[in-house]
Amino acid sequence: MKLFVKRDLDGFCGLFVDNLVQILLIVGMGIGLCGMSTELLAKVILPGTALSVLVGNVFYAIQAHRLAKRTGRNDVTALPYGINTLSLIVFVFFIIKPEFDRTGDAMAAWRMGLLACLGSGIIEIVGGFIAEPIRRVTPRAALLSTLAGIAIGFISMTFALEIFQKPLISMLPMAIVLFGLFSRAPLPLGLPAGLVAVAVGTATAWLMVPLMKFSSLPEWVTLGAGNVTAVTEALKQVGWCPPVWCGDAILEALKGVDKWVPFLSVVIPMGVFNIVGSLQNIESAEAAGDKYATMPSMLMNGVGTIVAALFGSCYPTTIYIGHPGWKALGARAGYSTLNGLVTTIIIFGGLMGLVSAIIPVEAGAAIVLWIGIIITAQAFQATPPQHSPAVAVGLFPSIAAWGATVFMGTLILSGGQTLQAIVTPVAPPVNVVSVDEAPVEPLFTEQPATEPPSTESAAAEVPRAASRTEANVNGFLVHGMLVMERGYIFTCMILAAASVCLIDRKFGAAAVWMLVAAALTGLGAMHAYQVHSAFVLDHCFRFVAPVEGAYVYRADDIVVGYVLCAVFFFAIGRWAKDRPLVEAH
Repeated sequence: MKLFVKRDLDGFCGLFVDNLVQILLIVGMGIGLCGMSTELLAKVILPGTALSVLVGNVFYAIQAHRLAKRTGRNDVTALPYGINTLSLIVFVFFIIKPEFDRTGDAMAAWRMGLLACLGSGIIEIVGGFIAEPIRRVTPRAALLSTLAGIAIGFISMTFALEIFQKPLISMLPMAIVLFGLFSRAPLPLGLPAGLVAVAVGTATAWLMVPLMKFSSLPEWVTLGAGNVTAVTEALKQVGWCPPVWCGDAILEALKGVDKWVPFLSVVIPMGVFNIVGSLQNIESAEAAGDKYATMPSMLMNGVGTIVAALFGSCYPTTIYIGHPGWKALGARAGYSTLNGLVTTIIIFGGLMGLVSAIIPVEAGAAIVLWIGIIITAQAFQATPPQHSPAVAVGLFPSIAAWGATVFMGTLILSGGQTLQAIVTPVAPPVNVVSVDEAPVEPLFTEQPATEPPSTESAAAEVPRAASRTEANVNGFLVHGMLVMERGYIFTCMILAAASVCLIDRKFGAAAVWMLVAAALTGLGAMHAYQVHSAFVLDHCFRFVAPVEGAYVYRADDIVVGYVLCAVFFFAIGRWAKDRPLVEAH
């Protein structure tokens, strides 16, 4: 297989844009939320991030070439690899920012982030030794449906909104990408569709700049125009920024045992989530035709994250979702190598600010949208037809998680009622109505005062406090969204796996999956949550004390529900084992 093929340019454009978005998040949240200086970010954190991305991208490219040589094929696509978005956001909001808020010291917060990143890498390495047995017993529909749900809500939807936010920059690139990838028809001169799309979107943004001189034009004509000032400022930041060894900072942070032990309640679950996510991505690659060994793929995942921590980055790296999309693009191994090399050169050269100022994210949004589309399609295409309903079942928790994410973001922006006020039970709840309905009622109203009941009536009927809120937003229960959001990666996989077992009449296995769900829920890895500090939605682990004053939901009733499901599947399975199938109506 060749080191580089033309279609690797398409793959590189998509993967680079995705990584660019993560890097912009690192910079924005580091400065805005964690008090980090631009010097710390540009000269320590980003070079460490680039080094970890380079190490992983090169490894997975070599792995792809070895698979191609062993199988005699020339169409092998490397596993995509980059910054772990979920860990990035969780580590910022639940480790780095809280440490900064507690100490007021951005360096102390950074050191705590390094420890978290190192811990995540160690967990992923340990997971590499046990992942393959888990993968063997988990139905493909369970693994792929989880990815499909994430692809719909957190990949395709995000970038679809980017496209329609600035349509003049992004809709023509979208048309180019969809033409090239759906129709598989060639563009003039055989140019890669992804590369052309990014070039057209970037050119459009800069062609808008001279139009800004004409005040008579509507504002939307120049929405998203290039920013000359941003480019000028970015040029001042250009300079050599090699990676910096940060082992001493990690050792210093390790001394404060009492400070980092509480954060294990975040690091350990995130490490486990990353293991499960990587398993799902490896299974997705196999479904697309590229069968990679689980253990080395998982071990490299952990090694890359540890490299990031040792050289100053607080943010884990991981095998990315989307292998079937890159494969459908025609990318092979070169796109992975190219992404690692270009990212490293740009960051080591202090050019990241310049690149982000020149190339609008919207120019490459359609490529990532395409990746999400292919992932979703694969979940149905690469599983047996009879398992399609199980794939659909596995989508619901991810969609609910997306809804909860949007809902919480809306609350923060609204300046109205807090999330804690909504999830804390009050009576009577009043539904939020659609914006086009009138009049708009408040979300909750106070129960009017009444005369106290007589002693006799009180003895006859003792009122019970509401166990949880019944508030809903346009018919969607708030508590239900939050319950489905917590640990949704596990929930997706388990519900889909149990559904597959029922379809295949493996009733005992379905019961076991329900018991696994009960155990994870009981431990707080699924469904349980707490809300504190107005807008903070947090995990609520069984053996970790909740935050003082928080609204706490332990999900004990869901544990009982899963156990009842397990008992039913086991008992009814023994009864129905040898009975004939019921004909469909």
